[in-house]
Amino acid sequence: MKSLSQNIPEQLTYEIYNGKQIHYKGYKDVLKGAKQIDEIMGSSYIQSLIISRLFLLIGKLISDNFEILTSEVGLKIGKNSMRAADIAIYEKSKLKKVKDLNKLLEIPPKYVIEIDIKAAKEDIEDSAGYYHQKTDQLLDFGVETVIWIFTNSKKIMIAQKGKKNWETTSWAETFYTIENIALNVEELTR
Repeated sequence: MKSLSQNIPEQLTYEIYNGKQIHYKGYKDVLKGAKQIDEIMGSSYIQSLIISRLFLLIGKLISDNFEILTSEVGLKIGKNSMRAADIAIYEKSKLKKVKDLNKLLEIPPKYVIEIDIKAAKEDIEDSAGYYHQKTDQLLDFGVETVIWIFTNSKKIMIAQKGKKNWETTSWAETFYTIENIALNVEELTR
């Protein structure tokens, strides 16, 4: 991982973990001038499709007590750590406490749903370690459930606060989210 003092533009930072920058995958191409920043920050078609359809489906079924936030919402997890979430589901009552709308959220969402990672592999020691670190950090922050959807392996990993074992299943299996909403990624992506 790179230290915060290195001379890489801030907008290329995807997350910060224990004071170390994690850059967007492809940031070196931007530094070389081979790509534009927007090219590396965007989601793939399948990632965007999943996020959009999850947002629409959950939005139809969830009660008015919750707010669904998307678009890599920034979560300030601690003094030297910031994580991004593809989808964060909050209790609306907790969001009323937010005073500055132009800052990262310091309140944990109830649920976080992540689709793949956008981190540069050279900034993380290993992919599995990255998923585990981020998941543990989100759970320690106060998130009740973290769901990872992996597009290449077509697997889903579900981690819940207070449970030692994380569940891994395939896209074809139905799983349950907030307010017992049933989701099946295979059906969702048809």
